[in-house]
Amino acid sequence: MREVSEGVRRATFRLPLGIDHVHVYFLRGVDGWTIVDTGLGVEDAEAAWAPLLAELDAPVVRILVTHFHPDHVGGAWDLAALTGAPVLQGRADFEQCVRAWGPPRRPGALIEFMLEHGLPESEVDQMRSDSGSLRSRVRYHPEPALLDPGDRVEGWDVLLLPGHADGHIALLREGVLVAGDAILGGITPTVGLYPEARPDPLGDYLESLRRIEGLEATIALGGHGSVIAEPTARAREIALHHDDRLARTRAALGSTPRSAYDVSLTLFPNPLPPSQRRFALAESLAHLERLVLEGEAARLDGDGSTAYTASSGTQRRVSRSQNASPA
Repeated sequence: MREVSEGVRRATFRLPLGIDHVHVYFLRGVDGWTIVDTGLGVEDAEAAWAPLLAELDAPVVRILVTHFHPDHVGGAWDLAALTGAPVLQGRADFEQCVRAWGPPRRPGALIEFMLEHGLPESEVDQMRSDSGSLRSRVRYHPEPALLDPGDRVEGWDVLLLPGHADGHIALLREGVLVAGDAILGGITPTVGLYPEARPDPLGDYLESLRRIEGLEATIALGGHGSVIAEPTARAREIALHHDDRLARTRAALGSTPRSAYDVSLTLFPNPLPPSQRRFALAESLAHLERLVLEGEAARLDGDGSTAYTASSGTQRRVSRSQNASPA
């Protein structure tokens, strides 16, 4: 654990995923400590957390989850049991969390969605195995206190910054942005399209980046990677990255229909394990759907399959200065 800003400490857990670590943050308050994000669920939560909790000079009074992805929400129930602290989560994010990990979950829905967009049958078994293993590491809290944009938590403003996740929240106080995965240093957050999610995650994310530009934050603390010393410049850099990826997605299309999986092989040509190809496919879909909304691509829905072509009536690209969120 080390201090990364006044009154803010950071610890890092290893991850057995495509990215090998996740950061959790400890925010000092007048009534105790707030822990932001919880890592994956682990077999012995007490052994994992005890050394960190022993370094705190006051009790943990709340646990806040920025978004429902397993490396952020997975250990919420265990940490709440260890500390006795309540869990706070964004209202929209918790609804999606329950759909993804709770009793309403349809384990085959994601695979059906991926098959519709070109995933080869040969990759299904590995994806199913990976999903089952990951599900066992997610122990979200079933009754969190729900947060809305504009709420305040111990002097921190609650912001809604969708894109990486539909209901992603972040905290801002005195120029310090505890950002979750809304903005990261050194790597770009994944922005993918999934079933039962908002239809234009990339449009949402570009709008979130514009909001981050306007926050005038002096430092951003992300869930992975390095501390971001210039959040405004980093937000612009990530937006330009997506501008480039949109251009490359458009260039991958012609008059012959292509599945999102085929497009992903163009955008992410290096060999990837099935778990990472899934993210590549979802990210390609997010860019394809943004092009459809911009009038630069056409979606062709068939019997159990979807493909994309270049649009015959190409319209001007929506620029970053325009609102790219869905209507």
